[in-house]
Amino acid sequence: MILQNFVVLEGGDGTGTSTQLQILQNRLASFASKEGNSSSGQQNPATHFTFEPTDGPIGTLIRQALHRSPALQHHTIAHLFAADRYEHLYNESGIVARCHRGELVICDRYVPSSLVYQGLACGDDTPAYLNSRFPCPELILFFELDPEVAEQRYKRRDTQDMFEHLAFQKQVHEAYERILPAYCAQGTTLVRIDAAKSIDEVAEQVWSALQNLPIFKR
Repeated sequence: MILQNFVVLEGGDGTGTSTQLQILQNRLASFASKEGNSSSGQQNPATHFTFEPTDGPIGTLIRQALHRSPALQHHTIAHLFAADRYEHLYNESGIVARCHRGELVICDRYVPSSLVYQGLACGDDTPAYLNSRFPCPELILFFELDPEVAEQRYKRRDTQDMFEHLAFQKQVHEAYERILPAYCAQGTTLVRIDAAKSIDEVAEQVWSALQNLPIFKR
């Protein structure tokens, strides 16, 4: 099932999804302060920005586990991601409710990340099974970047999680290429973003892709 008005940013670590989510949030907030009008005279949709794992109690535990505090089994982490996602989607103010009432929801990471990261870590089909009934997004923006370039970025952070090392990130890059065609086959639109470009250039690629959504043409 495709969930209309739902956009997901995906990519390996260091590709800039979180940075671009914040830039997009600032951009749309700026438009809203000018009475919500775009340069074309159209009104931009009400937009909710979010991310996974969430900042709720389950998401907080996941973030701790990714830094091995506490150290949990990979299959446990996969189950926690699915539980966090269920709440994220289906609570009273969750993604599904917002999309159904006409809001645009833009999320940094979603099911594809679990299929890639937990799929590699678990080494079996557990993540695919746990996430099999969740809806597909209308649009996936996939941030493409050479894993060695991405490594130079996340190595600048104060700490790295268990997945932020080059050998694993090379597998992540390959795994995305394996799973993304299945989303296209189900009706999700996939737009590849050249994440090697400057932050401003990437932001324009993201904005251009969003402008093609039906919700911006109403």
